[in-house]
Amino acid sequence: MKKQNLIIASLSLFLIGLIPSTTNAQETNGQEIETNIGGMLAYGTEIENIGIGANAEFGIMKKLSISPSFIFYLPKETGPVKVNWFEVNANANYYFIQDEKFDVYGLGGLNYSSVKVKYDGSTLFGNDYSSSDGRFGLNLGGGAKLNLDSKITPFAELKYVIIDGGQLVLAAGVKFKI
Repeated sequence: MKKQNLIIASLSLFLIGLIPSTTNAQETNGQEIETNIGGMLAYGTEIENIGIGANAEFGIMKKLSISPSFIFYLPKETGPVKVNWFEVNANANYYFIQDEKFDVYGLGGLNYSSVKVKYDGSTLFGNDYSSSDGRFGLNLGGGAKLNLDSKITPFAELKYVIIDGGQLVLAAGVKFKI
């Protein structure tokens, strides 16, 4: 558990270090570089459950942004077995299409996934068992966002996490311009 907390703390410090020194929108070659924060709902194919997440997006160049995120999947119970799963991501988004109303991007980055499985032995053997594991992986995918004439930006993403077993994650939510 201490190792897991150390990894989470290290990733958090890394993600905080990625935040630009100013949170106001910057201008590069006439194109505004924005900072956004938001929330999302996700579905993971390996855990086969819905997750709730938070994300941010920090523009660093005209077509490139850094996008950290966190997804906590709802606990899944199958009989006496309970599974808890969360993931922390540090992605880079490259915008292929930037239109007045619609942006399309590819994403790639790092993933840390943590899974904890608990067995309630009171039903059969009388012993409780618990095990957890954390793994690093890679994210590959893409997404799109709808540019409305407001501070709210709906988005959708599809990514594949390259890790033991692999997981396809479909997410949708909103980002708020800061």
